[in-house]
Amino acid sequence: MLTEKKILIEDGEIQYFPAFLNKDDASKLLNHFIQEVPWRKDRITIFGKTYDVPRLQAWYGDEGAIYSYSNIDLNPIPWTKELLTIKNRIEKYSHQGFNSVLLNLYRDGSDSNGWHSDDEKELGPEPEIASISIGQERVFQLKHKSKPLKERIILENGSLLIMRGSLQKFWKHQIPKSKKTMKPRINLTFRKIIT
Repeated sequence: MLTEKKILIEDGEIQYFPAFLNKDDASKLLNHFIQEVPWRKDRITIFGKTYDVPRLQAWYGDEGAIYSYSNIDLNPIPWTKELLTIKNRIEKYSHQGFNSVLLNLYRDGSDSNGWHSDDEKELGPEPEIASISIGQERVFQLKHKSKPLKERIILENGSLLIMRGSLQKFWKHQIPKSKKTMKPRINLTFRKIIT
């Protein structure tokens, strides 16, 4: 039975399971994904300026589960057995079916993910996103779009974070840069693309 750490939040819902994967399995998966995934180094355009995305990415999923954000188009690579095993286990706890996953490789503390909401139209009006963290623990920050509310969660190695309901409509989130010495972290964010 998984232990859930309760996180109460207005205007949305978060579930956090600190030990969804055991440490040995998480370490094996980290090494496997670092070596086997065809990582992409993308460039992102924000307000007319183009920058390197400060992390590496890969997109897997069902055929036709295409995802676009900030002028980046991601066509899915077919599922691997490792990703399908994780997906099937998550679906038992979330009661949600997923047809795609975005993998992010944070190589060190200078890799990050700035303030954003996962509110692209192909995710639907109230997307459910299940995020697995493996490797280095990192800080996950949330801030409400119209209220003076903030939240901070330490994403532990092997943890599962589920965001659902109206969270993407009312909140932004990020993984900030860190000046501390950081080892690699991979985060797998399972999604359902509506075609």
